[in-house]
Amino acid sequence: MARSSDKEPEGIMETVKTVVYALAIAAVFRTLFFQPFWIPSGSMKDTLLVGDFLFVNKMAYGYSKYSCPFGVCPIPDRLFGDEPERGDVVVFRHPVSGQDYIKRLIGLPGDKVQVKNGVLFLNGQAQKQVPTDPFVETYEAQGSVGGFPACSNGAVGIGGECEKERAMETLEGGVTHAILNIRDGLGADNTPVFDVPEGHFFFMGDNRDNSIDSRFAQAGGGVGMVPFANLLGRADRVIFSSAGSRMLYFWTWRGDRFFKAIE
Repeated sequence: MARSSDKEPEGIMETVKTVVYALAIAAVFRTLFFQPFWIPSGSMKDTLLVGDFLFVNKMAYGYSKYSCPFGVCPIPDRLFGDEPERGDVVVFRHPVSGQDYIKRLIGLPGDKVQVKNGVLFLNGQAQKQVPTDPFVETYEAQGSVGGFPACSNGAVGIGGECEKERAMETLEGGVTHAILNIRDGLGADNTPVFDVPEGHFFFMGDNRDNSIDSRFAQAGGGVGMVPFANLLGRADRVIFSSAGSRMLYFWTWRGDRFFKAIE
C-alpha cells in the first residue's frame, strides 16, 4: 500500500510538468509565430466578416515588446523589423486603450492622407474607385455581441436583405480591395489632411462608414497614428468562419471562407 501511495505524487507531478511544458510551448508559438484573432465587429467588411477566425503572422514585421502577452517582451524598439506595405491588413495594439485592432494600412511614414466626399487621397492623388455590385447580407444579430448591420437600402426587417454600396479601390502601389459605403456625407467622409509622422502608420477600415480608425483622434476614442512598435502582425488568411453566436453551432459555419486568402 505504501508503494502505491508513493507513486501517486510522482504521477501528479508528471501531469503538472506536462501541462506546464504544453503552456510554455503554446506561449512561445504565440509570441514568435502566429497569434489567433477573432473578428468581433463589421469594420473590415466585406474583406473580413464578424465571426471570421484567423492567425496573425507575427514574423511579417518582426518583434516588439507587444509581441509578448501583456507587452512584457524586453525589446526596446523592434527586432527583425521588416517594413509593412501599403494595403496590408494588420493587427495592432491601440496606442491608448491597449486593445488589439485590425485595419488596412493606408498611410506610410511621410504620406499625406485625406478623405474628400468619400474618396481617399494619398499625397494629393485620388485613389481610384470603381463601383461594383452591392454587398448583401442578412439583417440579423451577428456574432457573440449580437449587433445588427447598418444598411444603405433603408430600414429592413429581421431576415431581410441588408445592402451596402461597394466599390473596388486601388491604392498607390497597386493593391486593390473592396470598400463599403452606407451613406454619403457622414463625418469621416471629409477629413483634414493628415501628415503621417516617421515611425508611424495610418489605418482605415474597409467598411468606411462603420470604422473607428486613424481618421479619428485618440483623444476622442479614435486610433490616430499608430507607432511601428504597436504592429503585431499581418493577417494573411481566414482559417475558419462562423455566422452564429457560438463557434460550436456548426449549421452557421461559412464553409466557403475556410482558408480564404485576405486581399
